[in-house]
Amino acid sequence: MPKVIRLGHIDLSFHAASAALVHRVLERYGYEVEVRAAPHEAMFKLFGERQIDLLVSAWLPASHGAYLAACEVPYTCLTVLYQPYCIWGVPDYISVEDVASVADLLKRDVAALMNRRIQGINPGAGISRFSKAMVRAYGLDSLGYYFADGTEADCFNRFEASYARNEWFVVPLWHPQYLHHSYSIRALDEPLGLLGGTDEATLIATREQVQSMPEPLLAELAALRPGNAAISEIDFLIHRAKRSALEAADHWLELRCNEGSKGERRS
Repeated sequence: MPKVIRLGHIDLSFHAASAALVHRVLERYGYEVEVRAAPHEAMFKLFGERQIDLLVSAWLPASHGAYLAACEVPYTCLTVLYQPYCIWGVPDYISVEDVASVADLLKRDVAALMNRRIQGINPGAGISRFSKAMVRAYGLDSLGYYFADGTEADCFNRFEASYARNEWFVVPLWHPQYLHHSYSIRALDEPLGLLGGTDEATLIATREQVQSMPEPLLAELAALRPGNAAISEIDFLIHRAKRSALEAADHWLELRCNEGSKGERRS
């Protein structure tokens, strides 16, 4: 009878992308993987209640550190899957001479051209918390800028529709994410340092679960470090090729395997 392991991920597509890579590793060691997705705070609550065994992933220390600290369950950090960071970005057709930093959004000529709605995702995300603080701290609200909570689709669809119309707008985003695989999005300088810096997307597991996992599996998970570009690419396959997270992960793994084989043949 297969061993069952409960894998949870935050309910955003790029988290599903990295969870799919973990999923495939677990399957190779005979686990039947039960996958569960939930918004940020809800997922950490499930982890704290021991309703999931592994969580993909905790962005530490800035974005999700407070959520993890509230979990009263002993845990182990298994690996750092990638190194995410948040940005406020503008499309590449807005010149750096016009808008180089968040403070430049206060220029009267820039504000006259900008759409004042800064469309975000759900309120539990780090980028949402950071962005609301930035609107106040930079005084952007005095010129009518405002941050709007929404869904992943609200944010991304708004970006693509506005980009197609050559609108001037700001997108609150992060790396890794599939839009970076398709568009050139320039990050604005943020001198107040309110975007949290670079986090580590950490695969965490309950200590109880880790104690039951074989050493070769723990070693393989520790070596699983796909990085930002890989997660953006898998996320792109989910959104643009309309593949499931597992199908997209399999495609990326197959490409990586083929590239490795070519390298061996050349050597």
